[in-house]
Amino acid sequence: MTGTGHASMRIDTAAGSILCDPWVNPAYFASWFPFPDNSQLDWETLGQVDYLYVSHLHRDHFDAEHLRRFVSKKATVLLPEYPTSQLEDELRDLGFTSFLKTKSNEVHELDGGLKVMIQALISPTDGPIGDSSLWVEHDGIRVLNQNDARPTDLSTFAELGHVHAHMLQFSGAIWYPMVYELPESAKRAFGKQKRDRQFDRTWRYIDDLKASHVFPIAGPPCFLDDELWQFNDIFGDEGNIFPDQAVFQREYAKVGGTNGIVLLPGSVTELTADSAQTSHPTDVDEFFANKQVHLEEMRVRKAPVIAAEKASWRHPEIDVLGELKKRIEPLLEESIYLAKGVGGPVRFDLVSYDGESVESIVVDFPGKQVRAYADEKVRYRFRTQRELIEHLIFIDEGDWVNSLFLSCRFSAARIGQYNEFVYAFFKCLSEERLQYAEGWYDEHEKTVEAEDTVFGDWTVQRRCPHLKADLSRFGIVEGDVLTCQLHGWKFDLPSGRCLTSVGHKIRAAKKTS
Repeated sequence: MTGTGHASMRIDTAAGSILCDPWVNPAYFASWFPFPDNSQLDWETLGQVDYLYVSHLHRDHFDAEHLRRFVSKKATVLLPEYPTSQLEDELRDLGFTSFLKTKSNEVHELDGGLKVMIQALISPTDGPIGDSSLWVEHDGIRVLNQNDARPTDLSTFAELGHVHAHMLQFSGAIWYPMVYELPESAKRAFGKQKRDRQFDRTWRYIDDLKASHVFPIAGPPCFLDDELWQFNDIFGDEGNIFPDQAVFQREYAKVGGTNGIVLLPGSVTELTADSAQTSHPTDVDEFFANKQVHLEEMRVRKAPVIAAEKASWRHPEIDVLGELKKRIEPLLEESIYLAKGVGGPVRFDLVSYDGESVESIVVDFPGKQVRAYADEKVRYRFRTQRELIEHLIFIDEGDWVNSLFLSCRFSAARIGQYNEFVYAFFKCLSEERLQYAEGWYDEHEKTVEAEDTVFGDWTVQRRCPHLKADLSRFGIVEGDVLTCQLHGWKFDLPSGRCLTSVGHKIRAAKKTS
């Protein structure tokens, strides 16, 4: 297994090679870069593989430019079973023609005895409508590349035999809480909660699978633009949600972990049933001890890349309000569950090129229209540069989560709870995606959870109302509040009310004496 940066690796066996999630170019409006830097690797050689696995369409996993230039078009794509064809369509546009369309949770045997299984997660909140994990077996050696997928449990993989290498995410990959307009003390406290929860979830997955060796991957990115530099975890901030691999190793040791292996770009692990021998291009501890020096060097080297991207964003000829009306209003008309879930207007404040004047536009979900802001009260507000919205319109971007929101180039404010439907809608700005999400929520809403689990005096439905995590394994109760540790959602047991987001009521009953 060769580390190729972030969630990317190349797996070589006697029966063939698999390249997973190669990401090199900056993502999300040039805000995210891979760290450590992997752009100096010999990609001409690394890209000559038998199989390609792209876990999902997030742009720190799906790097279209890199796939086009460096990955052999003779490679067979191991395709997750997703509800839409977008991943396949985009890979075909890049020149790939050979696809193995896998069945989720089904083992496929390839030439030479190489076996693979892909588990696809397909809720509207999984990645850009879809995330996945790859299990590989050859000659009795098994690897699980979980990347940043969050299965409700790992039993499907464990049942196939002992796993020797488990690769999984441990760091943040979101914009919360950094972009929210909150006092710094509150932002730091929420960040610490999220950081702790990330690690707790990681420990749970590691304990579930009990693999011989654990590889922290899929994060964190680094932020090289001056406007975003503060998001790097180099300032001793306990509320920073982007801890790196060295921090993982320290935190893992605190809970008894002794089998962690860090892969730098260019690191190679020879894996057998009994051992994992790893060679590195440089000393790992020394590298992370000098993290800020490496980041400063990258910032200087990548500055022209960021400047060139920024120069491409402005499209002053675009009538933003008119174009948003044209694109979003037909989707509002078709939306039932998402529109009801949002429940009110969402306001976008667009800061002009001069950084001073602001145009405010409202996406009015109950009114099914996009219009100029009319001084009404709104619960959800975003503030960003006008040119970013212009560019989204110019490229006909159908997923603002996989572009604007993950860029962290905005600020947000809300009254009340987090509302997953807001982000779900702006992830579904196409007919195909919207129809899928509406159908998923329709089916989800009608599902009655009959099975129960018990927490002390409380009998609670076993599956979390959010994304069906098994609460008998991921749930903890403190007082009258149940927390699902998979995503950190909280529920008030006496009322059943979700304390984390709108909707998602839980069924719970207390034993009577």
